[in-house]
Amino acid sequence: MTGLVSFDLVFRPSVDLISIVRQFVSSFYSQILGNGDDGAVSNLGLVTHELLENAIKYGTGGETRLCVEFDRVVNRVAIRMWNSASEAHIAVLKRNVKELSEAPDAFAHYQAVMRRSAKRANGSGLGLARITGEAEMSLSVTADDGRVCITAQTRPGAIR
Repeated sequence: MTGLVSFDLVFRPSVDLISIVRQFVSSFYSQILGNGDDGAVSNLGLVTHELLENAIKYGTGGETRLCVEFDRVVNRVAIRMWNSASEAHIAVLKRNVKELSEAPDAFAHYQAVMRRSAKRANGSGLGLARITGEAEMSLSVTADDGRVCITAQTRPGAIR
C-alpha cells in the first residue's frame, strides 16, 4: 500500500462513544499496519483515546472531528482532533503543548507531569504528556475563534 490513507469522523463527543471510536480506530490501525506491529497499534489507540478524552472534558459542545492520516511514503501518522473550547482551556492547552515541546526528554517530563498531576484536580496535561512520553509523538495546537485543533504526529519513518 502506498501513498496517503486517511479517514475523517465527525461526531458529538460523549463518554459512551470513547470506547466505540477507539475500537473503530484500533481496527483501522491494525488493518493499515498489519498484525506485526501491535506496539504501534497500541500507541496510536492510546493517542486517539487521550485526544477523545480531552475533547469530552474540555470541549464546549457541538461536533468533534477526528482525522487520521497515514503517509506511507514517509511512514508517518498524524492524528488530528478538532472541537470547540473556551478561551481559558485553549490557553491552558497551548501552555501545556509548549511545555511539552520544549522538554529536552519527553519521558522524563512525562514522569514529572505524573507527579504534578497528583496535586491538581483538573487540567494537568497528563494525557498530552502520555502522548509525547509513551507514544513518542509530537504535539501541536492551533486555535481560531473558539475552535481548537490538536495534532499528534509520529516522526518520519516511525511507522512501517
